[in-house]
Amino acid sequence: MRQDYKKTGRESNLIRIARYILEQGEISKNEIASALGLSMPTVLQCVKDLLCQGIIHESGEYESTGGRKAKTLSVVEDLAYSAGIEITVNHVSFVIIDMKANIIQTKRIRHAFSYTEDYSVDLAEMLHLFLASSSVSSEQILGVGISIPGIVISDENWLVISHVLNLKEIDLRFLSKHIPFPVRFENDAVCAAMAELNYFHRNMLYLSLSNSVGGAVFLNEEIYYGDHFRSAEFGHMVIEPGGKQCYCGKHGCMDAYCSAQILADYAGGDLEIFFQKLWSGEAGACSLWYNYLRYLGIAISNLRLIFDCDVILGGYVGSHLEPYLSLLWDYMQENLLFPEDSSFLRLCRFKRSAAGVGIAMYFINRFFTQIH
Repeated sequence: MRQDYKKTGRESNLIRIARYILEQGEISKNEIASALGLSMPTVLQCVKDLLCQGIIHESGEYESTGGRKAKTLSVVEDLAYSAGIEITVNHVSFVIIDMKANIIQTKRIRHAFSYTEDYSVDLAEMLHLFLASSSVSSEQILGVGISIPGIVISDENWLVISHVLNLKEIDLRFLSKHIPFPVRFENDAVCAAMAELNYFHRNMLYLSLSNSVGGAVFLNEEIYYGDHFRSAEFGHMVIEPGGKQCYCGKHGCMDAYCSAQILADYAGGDLEIFFQKLWSGEAGACSLWYNYLRYLGIAISNLRLIFDCDVILGGYVGSHLEPYLSLLWDYMQENLLFPEDSSFLRLCRFKRSAAGVGIAMYFINRFFTQIH
């Protein structure tokens, strides 16, 4: 019993130290001991084990203030890799990340979704070609994550419903049957939130403003899924009673007013062209954008009143919002109840491939839970 206890404690400390080094980027042994409340002998032994396993390395030295320079430790970023796939109605996006979640390569391919065997074969072939075009060998891939627009029960590989893909009660393994790696499925907005959470360790709400509006809630160090895996369907809260019809069939949903598709449709389906028109001061684009921000302000204000935590704005539109935050804040003033400043509004770190990066991180994180 005593030996088992010691083994479990050692493995737990290995995992804690490895994950802390990963989170910090670079850190010294003294800082690890202080931050994690561990004795220096324990840290020294665990660091030695992690160095021997090739999981971490000595990456540099701190500037000396007299005496011996402290070595900095870092995770070996090319130890292994993980891949992510983002499936949408008309496109498939691929990404590879290293152990530090650095993006190694991305690719977006126009390929319409269909619930067919041909699609699953095509998906595997596109992934194969994508990996072959990179500098990463298949043997280095820990796994492949797939993000799906819809309500997903990941542990059961089950899609409850996807209005966007027009699917209901589907075993998602039909998508992975030809992929020769471990596969994990997750809702697209949750995936994007997971990418942001790697850098954010407080309660927060992630609002995804892409071709559909979604999100995720991060409370007490974990994603809140809800009792029926339906939490954070922000796109379907009504912000204009009796308003425009949403693709879900209801009227006045946030998605009908704040999806990226609304802006892209104005520019022939190209969101980048819309923002070019906006930046050039075209009257129609400006009018549409101001209306968009007004409704977005209503939605964010409601979410702030409900959750009372930081809000990260992501998705296709979120990556363009920085020049307009002050204007968005002005629109929000009409609806906020308590006096506060705009510091709770945050922009996404990942301007592209957020969902793919987030679901790929699942396998990186799993790797660090299996260290022994």
